[in-house]
Amino acid sequence: MITRVTALYRKPVVQKGLGVLWAGIFLFAACRLAVYAADYYTNRQVLAEASRLYHQEMAVTVPDATGAEPSAAASDGEIRPQFRPLLAINPDIVGWLTIDGTEVDYPVVQARDNEFYLTRNYKQEQTRAGSIFLDFRNRVEGADLNTVIYGHRMKDNSMFGGLKKYLDKEYFAAHRTIYYDTLYGSYDLEIFAVYRTTADFNYIRTSFHSEQEYAEFIRQSKQRSEYETGVNVSTADRIVTLSTCDYVLDPEQGRLVVQAKLVERRG
Repeated sequence: MITRVTALYRKPVVQKGLGVLWAGIFLFAACRLAVYAADYYTNRQVLAEASRLYHQEMAVTVPDATGAEPSAAASDGEIRPQFRPLLAINPDIVGWLTIDGTEVDYPVVQARDNEFYLTRNYKQEQTRAGSIFLDFRNRVEGADLNTVIYGHRMKDNSMFGGLKKYLDKEYFAAHRTIYYDTLYGSYDLEIFAVYRTTADFNYIRTSFHSEQEYAEFIRQSKQRSEYETGVNVSTADRIVTLSTCDYVLDPEQGRLVVQAKLVERRG
């Protein structure tokens, strides 16, 4: 009789304990979602501010006597005026990247390593979204054969979340060109390869020992592409590689890569 009463007493206690446990789990999950949502919102606000500063300066810059727009290359290594407000905030600013049809209209930064901007925005503030950043080995004013730019693949499609659209050939057909501006010049990026890979393939190498080695790198990149883009690339060309995470081939080492030929924009 005592055992039966004890069991009856314990049943509501256990149920109450489970209720408290589930409530705690729900509140924990809700708090995490709220933190993520706040971080996404703050990141969008910060990037909107950067866009306003950059495009506002471009709008007020008067074309020179030749009629060249402010997007044209600066002469003799002079920093272009649209970058000056951003450089006043952070001297690590090295460029601007725009991909039509995605969220990407962002500043590009560069640190002394490839870790710093994984968790910091262009103002060097902590954020899960990180920044769009240039490989530390690349030279902004140099002539590297492969310029590598990284970004997180965020769930709200910010940062490099939109790169996955290029897995769709129809999307590519409507957005064949990416726009890349540096402190010193403007470029069109003509996409020649889109593919999933793992970190085992050294697609982020920035220099090559020989022309033959570079030719083989280009060949392998084109061979891996999900589809043929019709863009010809030779060893006389420089390329840009955009890199973000992808979880299809490997949850840790999977990557999505978009590669393009660097073409100087005139006027």
